[in-house]
Amino acid sequence: MNHPIRYDISRLSEMDIYLFKQGTHTKLYDKLGSHAMIHEGKSGVYFAVWAPNAASVSVRGDFNDYDTLTHPLVLRPDESGIWEGFIEGVEQGITYKYHIVSQFHNIIHDKSDPFGFFAELPPKSASRVWSLEDYRWDDSKWMQNRHVNNAHDAPISVYEMHVGSWRRNVEEGERFLTYRELAVELVAYLIEMNYTHVEFMPLTEYPFFGSWGYQVVGYFAATSRFGTPQDLMYLISTLHENAIGVIMDWVPSHFAVDMHGLINFDGTALYEHDDPRQGYHPEWGSIIFNYGRNEVQSFLISSAMFWVDKYHIDGIRVDAVASMLYLNYARKEGEWIPNKDGGDINLEAVEFLKKLNTSLYGEFSDILMIAEESTAYPMVTRPVDVGGLGFGFKWNMGWMHDSLKYMSFDPIHRQHHHAQLTFSMWYGFDENFMLPLSHDEVVHMKGSLINKMPGDTNQKFAHLRSLYGYMMAHPGKKLLFMGGEIAQYSEWNFERSLDWHILENPLHAGLKKMVSDLNRLYTNEPALHQLDEKREGFEWIDDQDFTHNCISFVRKSTNPSEKIYVVCNFADATRENYKMGVLDAGEYVEIFNSQSSMYEGWNIENSLPIEAVSESTHAREFTITLTLPPLGVLYIKHISQEKL
Repeated sequence: MNHPIRYDISRLSEMDIYLFKQGTHTKLYDKLGSHAMIHEGKSGVYFAVWAPNAASVSVRGDFNDYDTLTHPLVLRPDESGIWEGFIEGVEQGITYKYHIVSQFHNIIHDKSDPFGFFAELPPKSASRVWSLEDYRWDDSKWMQNRHVNNAHDAPISVYEMHVGSWRRNVEEGERFLTYRELAVELVAYLIEMNYTHVEFMPLTEYPFFGSWGYQVVGYFAATSRFGTPQDLMYLISTLHENAIGVIMDWVPSHFAVDMHGLINFDGTALYEHDDPRQGYHPEWGSIIFNYGRNEVQSFLISSAMFWVDKYHIDGIRVDAVASMLYLNYARKEGEWIPNKDGGDINLEAVEFLKKLNTSLYGEFSDILMIAEESTAYPMVTRPVDVGGLGFGFKWNMGWMHDSLKYMSFDPIHRQHHHAQLTFSMWYGFDENFMLPLSHDEVVHMKGSLINKMPGDTNQKFAHLRSLYGYMMAHPGKKLLFMGGEIAQYSEWNFERSLDWHILENPLHAGLKKMVSDLNRLYTNEPALHQLDEKREGFEWIDDQDFTHNCISFVRKSTNPSEKIYVVCNFADATRENYKMGVLDAGEYVEIFNSQSSMYEGWNIENSLPIEAVSESTHAREFTITLTLPPLGVLYIKHISQEKL
């Protein structure tokens, strides 16, 4: 093979270099990395890598028996720090690494391509030359209507899942399902369960399976564990063809320490901070990006843009935002460096997040940008131009912690913890919230959701059904981690499949049916989702009945005639003749009961239409009388809205 041709074959223009160095290049994946091309009638691959502190860079791979001298790259003469070159005859699938000799300390590294689109199957770590341009998408209808399905007034019910442990092929030694197998099995399941969206835990390439994907090395590579990039595209396209949106976890908060990755890339702290008080994450044993470096900003924003652009991802859930915002996150006194004002806010990370959201929403206004942010940092979901971070949604971690804590108490003690049920409405409209019961709540000895519930087996199931009924009626979009819908007893184990066999038990099957029905109700009833983020969509009826462990409220839509009344009885006693104030005369009907016999509940229902009488209760003009099942949640609707 010939030596690389010099930079005159570059894919990089002067404008590309300018934007890269300004931190505003949002599509570096079209410029850096490896790209098949024809030069002077000869087919081959153009390589480009950022390594400003390297003394030399060469490409070694299958095509040259991993020789370090045969194919050197050339440093551009524009102070960009980018090395590039063209190698004739290199074909798709060929593995390669960059051999980088640093200017400093005689450091030599073999690095995978930071912009590689595909990689060897771990634990191997070379990048593969790969093109993404040959895939033909069949999701045009979804993409044209995505703005409707992702709108803030739309129903968004998310099934969070880990691809490697959702379901495995038992006949073939518990192997992973492939992306294409998931396009059959997962899609059918999500349709059955009436979910609107699925959220994949990170699919960016990562070396250690036990990190669940959160210790990333390949920010532009779909993990090869489950198939090729085109196989993942097929899965996403199939989900879209069946009207299911796709959200992906994305991790700009830290990266893996594996030496073939970004760490000490050219012999210096290129992507990270050199000082461990800024550059090392003590909680996760990983490396923190230098958000103040413009080239790193371009790298990260391009990564997020890549998944939306090339893979048609509908939403990015940004992991561990709190760890980015606070310089002292998980650090003791003396283990962190204050900002220029002496405070603990990472001002550079704040500006990066604003730029990230502005860039992504500027290019794709119909996507979801979601923050996993666990503190009271203000205006996470408010526009950048008014001082916010610019996210579309934020996980409501406070609601999650309070609700699970409340549900863990024996009913006899709940009256003393009533505020944990009602407190979320004091701040419930300060941000655009998503209610998460995520993977983090069912690992590390925290116990599964069903085992967080008190009582005997029947009581545990009644408690869990009531929690889900309350969650689906509470303002905010919804997220439930896999296994929660079938009440898996064991904690989530990333090394094996969910315990699908438990569905042979009617209690588990009944809960699964209830979750499916709740998703359908949530989707079909505008009052349950349309005004999720607006105070006028929610009104307390009674938030003070702590002695009976009861709350009641009404959810509203933009249509004044569409209302859903919600009554939650978290006591273990039936309440007969419960009077509830309503806003309209006429007849009402029970449209959901978590204790219905359909769900293996205790069959205490309000089966007949319920007549509202002209009597003032809860400061409302009309009153209906209900029977509240123990540990039960009811949805009540005006019968004039029902199609009988």
